[in-house]
Amino acid sequence: MGSGTVVSLPDEAATLRLGADLALALRPGDMLLLKGDLGAGKTTLARALIRAVAGNPSLEVPSPTFTLVQAYETQPPIQHFDLYRLSSPDELDELGLEEAAAESITLVEWPERASGRFAASAVTLELSSEGEGRVATLSGAGPAFDRLARSLGVRAFLGAAGWGAARRQRLTGDASARAYEVVSLPEESPRLLMDSPPIVLGPAVRDGKPYALIAHSALSVHAFVAIDTLLLDAGFAAPRIHARDLDRGLLLVEDLGSETLADAEGQPISERYVAAAELLADMHARSWPVGVDIERGVTYTIPAFDREAMLIEAELAMDWYAPAYLGAETADRYRQAFRDAWNAVLDRLSDTETTLMLRDVQSPNFLWRGERSGNDRLGLIDFQDALIGPSAYDVASLALDPRVTVPPAMRNQVVNAYAARRHENGLFDASDFARAFAIMGAQRHTKILGIFVRLHRRDGKPYYLPHLPRIRAYVAELLVHPALAEVRQVYDAMGLLAGEPG
Repeated sequence: MGSGTVVSLPDEAATLRLGADLALALRPGDMLLLKGDLGAGKTTLARALIRAVAGNPSLEVPSPTFTLVQAYETQPPIQHFDLYRLSSPDELDELGLEEAAAESITLVEWPERASGRFAASAVTLELSSEGEGRVATLSGAGPAFDRLARSLGVRAFLGAAGWGAARRQRLTGDASARAYEVVSLPEESPRLLMDSPPIVLGPAVRDGKPYALIAHSALSVHAFVAIDTLLLDAGFAAPRIHARDLDRGLLLVEDLGSETLADAEGQPISERYVAAAELLADMHARSWPVGVDIERGVTYTIPAFDREAMLIEAELAMDWYAPAYLGAETADRYRQAFRDAWNAVLDRLSDTETTLMLRDVQSPNFLWRGERSGNDRLGLIDFQDALIGPSAYDVASLALDPRVTVPPAMRNQVVNAYAARRHENGLFDASDFARAFAIMGAQRHTKILGIFVRLHRRDGKPYYLPHLPRIRAYVAELLVHPALAEVRQVYDAMGLLAGEPG
């Protein structure tokens, strides 16, 4: 993929915003070639970009015209080259351009002086005069160009929404491919930018289908918009959408706050967990439509959490966790027994209650707003993967929070609060719920064992690994339920919950 993107820069502020927009998208190993005549604004743009990466608008950023290269120990690091005084392209070897290009963000002014010495993946940004201002033309091909072009597309989207001058600040990412930013304007409440391009389906893994289709993962922002619409219409505190581009996967939404169900040290707050349980009870007691109109001629159908989705999720533990902790040979030997055991257990869900389940229920996805009352105290986010499935799934996800250690007494409090509210709302089968709670809790956390190892080994995100002991403990507790006898037998035979990597 590759082409050109043109950005108009009518004033200095627009040039500074361009630098910040580029900084949001650049990664170590990316090279940006800055072209333009003397006085075109290359150094001004480079300075804005470097300061944005550093998070320091007053950082001293001298021009490297005489030194040829200036290094910055930012995160990620940046090397800023100015080749105007380069006497020969061979000098680049002495300057360490190749090493810089492998480890840092590399900015190169006057790249014409070293023509042919840059990788095909380098992105070019050329500045030229346009009336009283400038115009920037971005060109190239490959992942770096795609990221930079998308960041500039986000700015255009904000401009169309009346937020073109907004300051953008990246939020810490989650386990998904989605990205989030806080965007702010003076005298306006901050908003969130959700950047969620349609996912690229992977290879077929079963019956000619990729994993995302079997597991019913959200393929685009259509899913978020649909569930958001349902929740808002039902009186729950989902974020209001101020602007959207469904084709590109961009949403500008209400910022519901930052406090979660846990305190600053990551300790669960019982009042908040109980409030979340009562919200789930109210949500599960409702009847929900399966089809949601999100714009004229576009209807989103909420998928069912069917058996194949449950199985392929659980099997992530055999794909990633078991090979890492027990060895690939053990995983292969028990794979069919694992699937057979889960099939037998899932038969016991045939008559269980199903409803709209948010699916990704955990502390960070409830935003606490203590000054409000009732369910409005809890803002809901990250529900785009919602399905029609067992109500107990969400409750098990909450009480057995994968990222927060919820003490047994508090877990009981959460489950009891849910059950009490469900009894108030109508008929509630406590025995059916207890069985589904155990099965769905074990299925979810078996899946998470695989996901957290995958995030480490495939995606370079090791900070999920410290949660594994908690997840193993949850699964061990749940396997005591008689409804999980076949799964318990296989896990015991494998030593699946033993603990240390092999």
